[in-house]
Amino acid sequence: MRLGIRKSFKILAPGSSLRKRVAYSLTIARAILVPVIFLAVYYLFEMGWIVDRIVNVDAPAATLAQRASIEMLEARRAERNYLLLHDQSYLAANRESIEKTKGIVSQIHDLEAEDAGSTQKALRSLDLYEQRFATAVSAMAQPGLGDVDRIQSVVRAYEKDLDDLLRRSRAKRRAQLIDELRTRVGSFDAQITETVRAGNPALAQVTVDLQSSSQEVLELLAGLETENWTRVQGDHKEARQLMRHAEWALSIVSAITLLFSVWVSFILPRQVVKPLISLREAVDHAAQGHGAIDLEIEGRGEVAELAKSVHNLIVQLRQSA
Repeated sequence: MRLGIRKSFKILAPGSSLRKRVAYSLTIARAILVPVIFLAVYYLFEMGWIVDRIVNVDAPAATLAQRASIEMLEARRAERNYLLLHDQSYLAANRESIEKTKGIVSQIHDLEAEDAGSTQKALRSLDLYEQRFATAVSAMAQPGLGDVDRIQSVVRAYEKDLDDLLRRSRAKRRAQLIDELRTRVGSFDAQITETVRAGNPALAQVTVDLQSSSQEVLELLAGLETENWTRVQGDHKEARQLMRHAEWALSIVSAITLLFSVWVSFILPRQVVKPLISLREAVDHAAQGHGAIDLEIEGRGEVAELAKSVHNLIVQLRQSA
């Protein structure tokens, strides 16, 4: 056997058991992932709730308010045509439009709890309109009808203007079309009212009351429409803010998780590999017969126990030799 100098190898295995360190690292990694999963689920549910409110509540309520306004405008048109022409078909059309309007307002009431006050007011105004229209129908039995030709010319001009507007409606948005319809109705109010008054003075006050009642209903419906579209815009803004918060929160937590994983990938292997390399060098030195070795073992755990076992084995082999 070749003689050589005695060489010392330092086996540094800091920390506790390797198994425990791996378990601790995995536990910390999972603990960091928990808020990531929680935040993702939280923001997912919040976003879903906002989208559900927009799609199933606010936007449908605004659309229903638009439909109710259109039906109310149809009821007013049928009302004026009946007062001018005394045609029973217009009376039936008015009643049908009023029933449709009531049904739509009731749907808004069931759909959006925040609109309960406005919808109740709209229903009461519709009931008042029906009562006043019934009074107007009763007053029609009194003598004093106006010039039929003059009345019919007013109606024809009114209907022609509405037909022209509807023919041009394809190139316009729905909201713009509704606004123009309201403008047309308002512009004809004075002319039609004056025509009815001239034909039957008993209807003078009734037509004024009818106009005020129907106008109140239209204003309430317009308010409902505006409120619900405002909610849609508010929900959209809230969703965008929630998305920004989610991006920031998830980015920060993901960055922390990434930094921790990088730290674990560098620190943990080095603490395991470095003492194993030193132990291999010691074994190679002893196997090649370069001389006795001393192992300075620091730490505890699996690596330190392995180093002690190897050192005992080398000592025994030298003693046997």
